Amino acid sequence: MIRKLTLKKEREHETNEASIAGNVMRDLIAHVTNDNLIGRKIKSGELRKKMVEPPWKCPDMFTMTTIEMEHFTMEWLELKENPNEQKVILQLHGGGYIGAMRNAYRMFAGLYNEVSKGMSVLTIDYRVAPENPYPAALEDAVSAYQWLLGQGWFAEDIIVTGDSAGGGLAMALCHYLKDHGMQLPCGIVAMSPWTDLMASGESYDTNYERDPLFGNTRDSLIYNKDYVGDHDPMDAYISPLYGDFRGFPPMLIQVGSYEMLLSDSVSVASKARHQGVKVRLSIYDGMFHIFQMAAKMLPESRKAWAEIGKFIDVLSND
Repeated sequence: MIRKLTLKKEREHETNEASIAGNVMRDLIAHVTNDNLIGRKIKSGELRKKMVEPPWKCPDMFTMTTIEMEHFTMEWLELKENPNEQKVILQLHGGGYIGAMRNAYRMFAGLYNEVSKGMSVLTIDYRVAPENPYPAALEDAVSAYQWLLGQGWFAEDIIVTGDSAGGGLAMALCHYLKDHGMQLPCGIVAMSPWTDLMASGESYDTNYERDPLFGNTRDSLIYNKDYVGDHDPMDAYISPLYGDFRGFPPMLIQVGSYEMLLSDSVSVASKARHQGVKVRLSIYDGMFHIFQMAAKMLPESRKAWAEIGKFIDVLSND
């Protein structure tokens, strides 16, 4: 059940309450990340950078093609039979601009394919800091977008999606495209987007003790400056919150109510809406950062993916 609430004078959609399974998973995450043995490495992103994963086994129903670009690689996921060629999805992964692509995003690609009724997904393994600080990630996102155009897709055929840093990068990409006279994609899906690298929102304080992933410390991934370097963190290509959203395509923004990054979503939604952009902001009560990774294990993540599917369906029929 969805109810309305007022938050910063904006009427948003919020789930009524967290499920039992959601509460259990949130508490488990908090327990693990507060464990001194590994918690600091999880919060700082150190563990993510050093993580070694088994090779990805692509499900039989898909073909996955690796595309070598000049500075990075991309992966094209497509149904073997009857792919939906109405539109294409460009996925920008999260990881605080310091973590490379993981198997979780290959799973995301499959979920995007499922909820979009068979659309192909291009996921880019863009360059990350500290070896490749700003503007490397943005340059690679622009290159991937231009690659799709070169393959015969029109801008109105492209849906850009991203989580956390990838959600912010999706908006930064659109700021760049607009500033350089290029046509924007037809829509944006952003999960808990990191839009304010100044960390200026009120939720950085109000959710400080509630956020199970980043809370109770100022020495965490969301305060890492490796990507920003000596650049202005208020640059719209770094923190899209500070940009001009006029002319942006419709956006679906999903975020958990327990996140320190909650304000990043609320503030962007408010600003973009007041600049004439169609925005749906869905706040999932009791949820944590990128709870959508639970896929079908939690009622909230199932609902979130269903909502993404409905949003893509609306974009496809406009």
